Amino acid sequence: MNGLMVVGFAMVFFACAYLVYGRWLVKTWGIDPNAKTPAHEFEDGRDYSPASRFTVFSNQFSSITGAGPITGPIIAAMFGWLPALLWLLIGGVFFGAVQDFTALYASVKNQGKSMGMLIEQYVGRTGRRLFLLFCWLFTLLVIAAFADIVANTFNGFAKDGSLASPNASAASISMLYIFVAMGFGFFIRKFQPKEGMKFVVGLVLFLAMMTIGIAFPLYFDATVWRYVVFGYCFIASVMPMWLLMQPRDYLSSFLLLGMVAGGVIGVLVANPTINMPAFVGFEVNGKSLFPILFINIACGAVSGFHSLVSSGTSSKTIDNEKDMLTVGYGSMLVEALLGVVALVIVCSAATDGVLPQGTPFQTFAGAVGGFFMMFGLPQHVAVCFMTMCVSALAMTTIDSVARIGRMSLQELFAVDEGEQQGWFGRMCGNTYFATALTLILSYMLCLAGYMNIWPLFGAANQLLSALVLIGLAVFLRTTGRKGWMLYVPMVFMFLVTMSALVLSVVGIYDKLLAGNFLFMVDGLQLVLALALMTLAMLVVKHCGKELITGNVEEVDEEGLHHASV
Repeated sequence: MNGLMVVGFAMVFFACAYLVYGRWLVKTWGIDPNAKTPAHEFEDGRDYSPASRFTVFSNQFSSITGAGPITGPIIAAMFGWLPALLWLLIGGVFFGAVQDFTALYASVKNQGKSMGMLIEQYVGRTGRRLFLLFCWLFTLLVIAAFADIVANTFNGFAKDGSLASPNASAASISMLYIFVAMGFGFFIRKFQPKEGMKFVVGLVLFLAMMTIGIAFPLYFDATVWRYVVFGYCFIASVMPMWLLMQPRDYLSSFLLLGMVAGGVIGVLVANPTINMPAFVGFEVNGKSLFPILFINIACGAVSGFHSLVSSGTSSKTIDNEKDMLTVGYGSMLVEALLGVVALVIVCSAATDGVLPQGTPFQTFAGAVGGFFMMFGLPQHVAVCFMTMCVSALAMTTIDSVARIGRMSLQELFAVDEGEQQGWFGRMCGNTYFATALTLILSYMLCLAGYMNIWPLFGAANQLLSALVLIGLAVFLRTTGRKGWMLYVPMVFMFLVTMSALVLSVVGIYDKLLAGNFLFMVDGLQLVLALALMTLAMLVVKHCGKELITGNVEEVDEEGLHHASV
């Protein structure tokens, strides 16, 4: 199969989806370009801060595009490239992009509230607390997994003790990103430059950071970088959005979009042939296509984490309701395109149906780095650029998740005006304590290692998507809007993820019987898996009851009120 045809078809498919299905959703639910968005209504210079469409798009895209859209499709290629491609196309358009856009839409229409607070408004307080507890536990897994990825990516020493220059240079560039981003944030805040000027300044800063970082690498081991990453997460979680996260994500978008463009242009120039079978079988190496395919490919198709970004940070920075389609729906389609490009590039590098040795990202990075070298970029610079990309993918995820985890914990213990709040609730309401508690527990999980956390993270991530979809379906029903387009995705994702979690529990139980059970690794995963399954069932019970038995006659008037917010 010709790889260029696959990528070309995907680009046309996603463009049509955006112009037709995305705009149809906007027309069906309605937007008000003259409405005062939460970013303006509640502007506080910290969480609520209006920004341009591209800036918010950069924040959304940078935050949701972790390592998933690259690693997931490549791992799923063991079933053949066609099932992976179909799930990226169908899932990206009708599952993931719809979820991301609806979460952003619902939050903007409701004063920028997070998913947990939205569930309280439309389902009840019990539903809110169950959902927020689920979200908070989930953020611990995300922070732990991606912090370990970043620390190992920055490790300046190879296993044999030799210096790993690309890793050290990527680390140096990342540290520059933090300080330069704050300066860039002050520049934007004070001078409010037009988009053209901001783009030029951002591009110059990006090239300068790349040049200086490559010239002055930082050589520290993974342990040191783990401390640095968690320290950065604390700072990013408590600092104003405009000062660090927004400008950092804006600058990171040059890396991420450059990686996507490099992959697409490389495919156009090289015109590779896919050397993998279209379909291998429904069971490969003892793993069943259902549910493994839909768990492995998360971020490129549908990811519950995305909804936390849409409703947790992006909704508080939307300048105009017209920007929601580009930010919510468009960013997901670009991420799905990245998944397709990664699938094509790595499958084209296969030999006789066997993928190259190494991790998925190493294979992808090597191939795209080769494309950059075709355009005259030196090998060391190309490798450093791709290494920086993987760290940027993870860094822009964990700073957002740390902030979302802190906010989830604060909202979990929030009480209505006039109610008594216990001492622990008051402590959790403190920004600094909530951040510290979230990061300390995440660090303890991080010590178990990325590979031990990822399987549970994948299942929990997709289960979160099912819970978000059912919560959003309640919102649409309650406000008198059509919500049938969410029903198939929410049921399908719930069945997929509950099946995967049951298989995880069975696998841990088998380890216990075989005597290979490690309490600090398998025991912690077992507790979290059972807790997530229990919380998910309780959330579905509360939301499902409201969705099925909700009195539309009573809520139409309320729905009209919310629709006009």
